[in-house]
Amino acid sequence: MTDALHELLREPHIWRATSAPAGTAATATGFAELDTRLPGGGWPRAALTEVIHAQQGIGELQLLMPALARLSRNNRWIALIAPPHIPYAPALAARGIDLSRVLLVRPQRHVDILWAVEQALRAGTCAAVICWPGQADASALRRLQLAAETGDCMGFLFRSEADAAQPSPATLRVRLRRETDGGNQLDLIKCRGSVGPQSLQLDLGTPRVRALPVSRTASAVRRRGPAPEATPARKAIVRPLYPQPRGTHSRVPQLQLPLDGERQLDHMH
Repeated sequence: MTDALHELLREPHIWRATSAPAGTAATATGFAELDTRLPGGGWPRAALTEVIHAQQGIGELQLLMPALARLSRNNRWIALIAPPHIPYAPALAARGIDLSRVLLVRPQRHVDILWAVEQALRAGTCAAVICWPGQADASALRRLQLAAETGDCMGFLFRSEADAAQPSPATLRVRLRRETDGGNQLDLIKCRGSVGPQSLQLDLGTPRVRALPVSRTASAVRRRGPAPEATPARKAIVRPLYPQPRGTHSRVPQLQLPLDGERQLDHMH
C-alpha cells in the first residue's frame, strides 16, 4: 500500500498543499525576505492576491511598488480601479513606475467596481490590476480569480480586516499591520504551496531592488501639467494617468474593456 501511495504521489498532475503547483510563475516582490516565503519567489502571476489591512495609509500600496515598477516596463497596462484617493503621480514615478502605462479607472457606481475589475483582468492587456472593491462575496471573488488566470494578469485586492474571516478562492492572502515602532508586520494567512501561516517584519521604505529610472515621458508630461480626463463611459471613467508620447496611436485599443458597447477608448493628445 505504501509503494502504491508513493507511486501515486509521483504523478505530475497531483498537487500537494506543501509544494508549489507545477508551473508556478511569480514576479519578485522586491523584498528578499518576503520572496523567500512565497512559492515561485514572488507575487503569483495569473492569480488573485488579497492584501488585508485594518486602516488605509499603513504602506499597503508601497508593498506593491517594486513589482509594479517592473511590470510597467513590459508594454502592458497597470490598472488602478476605484482607489480611495487620487494616486500622487510624482510619488509613483519616484518609485520607478512608468506613468504612461498606468490607467486610473473610477467606476461611477459601486456596483460596477467588480465588473470593471473582472473585465480588466480578463482582457489580456493588463500586467496588473489593483482594486479597492469594498464588499465582495465568494462567488464574485471566484470570477475574479478565473479572470486573472484567463488574462494572465496579476490581480491585487485591498480589503478590510473584517474580510479576513471570509473564505476566499484567492491564491494568496496577506495581512499587513503597522507596528508600534513604525515598522510593518506581514502575515501570510493563505498561500498555495506554503507550509502554513507565517509572519515576517518588513521595512517597506527600503525594498531590496534598485529603483528603475523615471521615464522621460512622465517627466515631460509633469512639466506640461496634468492630463485632462478621457470621455466618460457608461460604467467607468478610464484614462491614462499621463498621456503617451506624441506620434503614438490616438486610440487605446490595448485595454479592451467593453464600456457602453465600445471596445476602444478615446486617448488624449
